Amino acid sequence: MHVGHFATGLIGKRVDPKLSVGTMILASMLSDVLWCVFMLAGVEEVQITNGRGAGNYFHPINIALSHSLAMLVVWGAIFAGVHFSWRRSKRSALLLFFLVVLHWPLDVIAHKSDMPLAPGLPQQLGIGLWTNIIATIIVEGGLWLLSLVIFLRVTRSRSKLALFIFWPVVLLVTLLWLNNIAGPPPPDSRIAPLASLIYFLLVVAWGYWLNRLRPAR
Repeated sequence: MHVGHFATGLIGKRVDPKLSVGTMILASMLSDVLWCVFMLAGVEEVQITNGRGAGNYFHPINIALSHSLAMLVVWGAIFAGVHFSWRRSKRSALLLFFLVVLHWPLDVIAHKSDMPLAPGLPQQLGIGLWTNIIATIIVEGGLWLLSLVIFLRVTRSRSKLALFIFWPVVLLVTLLWLNNIAGPPPPDSRIAPLASLIYFLLVVAWGYWLNRLRPAR
């Protein structure tokens, strides 16, 4: 998943209006942020081959620390625990835990059979939605569109600046997603984790800024 993960962070505003969109997007993308860090550190490994679309050129070799179900439960508990110790909100902590763990079933839908259950276990799951571009646009794109509608309905714009912060980024993220599911592999696989990490963190920062410009109704 790509925009599907961002979508869960936006939808979370409907569940907990007091929680920042930036924090929810970070929770929903925590697995991919960790993957970038672990790739840069040489702890995890993927193989990028020729083909069109990430479903065809992206082949995980070892991503159990960042993407296995068992480890996402651990990372989710840590993330939620840190937030609870700071904000003392059980509702927010439970939502953040859910968003972190939700990354796994969403990736099972999108990926081929390469999503691990736990480090050291051979079982890997995946439905392979990303290998079908039209189906991906309908399913993941539909989730993305739904999240935008929900977010706009449960928030209000404080100024015209919110429009210029919201829609251009939405358009850019959508175009990057389309390139991800249908475009060629990155020209240099060695810098792909760093470029992805910067991209993810910029979207998180956008979420925090957007939360100030479009508070809950």
